[in-house]
Amino acid sequence: MKSMTGFAKRQCAVANRKITVEIKTLNSKTLDINTKIPALLRTKELEIRALLTPLQRGKTDIIITEESGTVSAAHANNELIAQRYRELKHLAHNLGQPDTDLLGTILAMPDVWATADTDELTDTDWTTIADTISQTVVEVDNFRKQEGEILKTDFEKHINLIEQKLQAIPQYEPQRIETAKERIQRYFADAAIKEIDQNRFEQELIYYLEKLDITEEKIRLAKHIDYFRHTMNNEEDSGKKLAFVAQEMGREINTTGSKANHVEIQKLVVEMKDELEKIKEQLGNIL
Repeated sequence: MKSMTGFAKRQCAVANRKITVEIKTLNSKTLDINTKIPALLRTKELEIRALLTPLQRGKTDIIITEESGTVSAAHANNELIAQRYRELKHLAHNLGQPDTDLLGTILAMPDVWATADTDELTDTDWTTIADTISQTVVEVDNFRKQEGEILKTDFEKHINLIEQKLQAIPQYEPQRIETAKERIQRYFADAAIKEIDQNRFEQELIYYLEKLDITEEKIRLAKHIDYFRHTMNNEEDSGKKLAFVAQEMGREINTTGSKANHVEIQKLVVEMKDELEKIKEQLGNIL
């Protein structure tokens, strides 16, 4: 079982640059990738996104930064400057605006200056960076596994408590029969019915108890608990399935509560619902 929360950071060196790759993940229904990459890697964005697909789901932020090991002199891109000058001069003329200091405006644009650091990547450089990204993804996955183990321990605690409270219900069930008998007899007494057909009384009691019977609910809840444990311990990408099982557990607990007709059983139901809510709060973070 894995959490969707993860973090990893790695570095590599290419040419005269130090490249830092940082990946953060949080819970999300889909793989939602946000990239923050330098101009050097803009043409590689699709390939970078493809390298992140092993993460499967989660809000994923990848931040890649570059740091030059040397200071390179910048030189002007004369062709680009001339093109920008012509375009701005033409636009100013059409708008009836003065065309003074156009050159100063253009020279303030960072993309008209080039340094050695803006050279294109070689295939070897890209291979090195891609390997670093892949290694960072593996580390994020390992981080998620560790977080998943922590959540699994927490789930086991709450699921064990639900099971304990379920197993405590039968001790109160005989009292439900006596309570039902007393309730029906009280009804007859209040109605001033002196003669009671005992066979009819037993039939009414059986009918009443059948409506309150929670045997099936207890059996189904016990099976859901076993299935939750099995899924949690044996399936890696189990978040959606565990959420469904938890929903079914909640249905059986609620039905048990509506049929309980006993204050102690009602208390156990409330406690089971409380433990189940604690599980549900964390299920949204499971891959």
